[in-house]
Amino acid sequence: MKTLDLRTRVAATVAIACIAVVAALAITLNSASEDLEESLVDQIVSEEMDFLVRHYREFPSLVRDPGPNLQYYVVRGPEDLAGIPEKLRGLPAGMHEVDHDIEEQHVAVRIVDGIRFIVAYDAGPHELREQQFKRLVLFALAIIMVVAAALGYWTAGLLTRQITSLATRVAALDPGVPRAPLVQQGQDAEVAALAHAFDQYEARIRELIEREQEFTSNASHELRTPLTAIRTSCELLVAEPGLTDKARTRITAIAAAAERMTGQIELLLFLARSEPMAVHETVDLAECVNAAVEPWLAEIRRKALRFDNDIPAGTVITANRQALNLVLANLLRNAAQYTMTGGIRVEWAAPILTVSDTGPGVPAEQRSLLFERHYRGAASDGFGLGLAIVKRACDQCHWRIEITAAPGGGSAFRLTLA
Repeated sequence: MKTLDLRTRVAATVAIACIAVVAALAITLNSASEDLEESLVDQIVSEEMDFLVRHYREFPSLVRDPGPNLQYYVVRGPEDLAGIPEKLRGLPAGMHEVDHDIEEQHVAVRIVDGIRFIVAYDAGPHELREQQFKRLVLFALAIIMVVAAALGYWTAGLLTRQITSLATRVAALDPGVPRAPLVQQGQDAEVAALAHAFDQYEARIRELIEREQEFTSNASHELRTPLTAIRTSCELLVAEPGLTDKARTRITAIAAAAERMTGQIELLLFLARSEPMAVHETVDLAECVNAAVEPWLAEIRRKALRFDNDIPAGTVITANRQALNLVLANLLRNAAQYTMTGGIRVEWAAPILTVSDTGPGVPAEQRSLLFERHYRGAASDGFGLGLAIVKRACDQCHWRIEITAAPGGGSAFRLTLA
């Protein structure tokens, strides 16, 4: 269910509060009006009864003529009952409300010296005015509902304007770009407190970023120095006369590993800064796969696995070489580590590069979690970072990586280089 925004909720609250107050006032006025009408009618009937009794005492043979809303009856004996409406005949002394046809009558009955005096007041006009008053109240309530909703929305806009403005400025924040503080003159105390909290939080983020950048710069320098020494030493050793072919091959492998490690360190530091992969170059895809699998060839031979690089020679793409090497190295390392029998295959069907194996595979319910940091499958004994780094590199390069079940069992990682 979609949640209403703050302005709409404030407007609804104001409108409901106004409508509730006006409705309560309308109900109170209507109740008071009804009570006042009843009191006035009872007073009129009571006064008319007093006048009727006095008039009869002065003129016993004369009965008052009825008025527009009043009827007078004097019952001296059984013969007078014939001219009285049936509903009024058996009423005891006192004030009564009697429904007559479709109208209501207020009736006063008084017995004086054995004579029954009856005054009947037709309350129809009062009922009509009461209905008109109720319709007027309902119409006014409808008008007030519309006005309250509009006023509430306008008032809510005034109340939330500063919050909306602050949210817009916060959404545009960039910790690396200098800016004016979010706290400004004229802000409400609550908005100013929120802006101050954002300013402090951004200051902490900026400090963390500066420390991270300083660390990555130091780490890059400190790691590159020994690797440079290793590569230089390897170059000097290879130039030494009298080396056996086996030793020369091992020194060359060490130099190549140091070169790859230098590139991977640079790439990891680049990923840590969350900067876009803007460096692209022409890459021979088959050679890149062979270079990425080289550190794991000994493991592949030890297990007697097949390794098939089915990418045609001379297949060239434009990509970030270091990122592609990092992704392939991690995928091929996983394949070599977890495949016990069968083999590993690398295929290319532009723009998709597929690395498949005949290992234990990954259950379908775990595939969406495989690229999360520190997630390790049932067969994993690592730290759960390799595939997370692969996903990060793919995101930076705008590549797509996914895992499916290989046709012959095992796993197939599909890397879309587009």
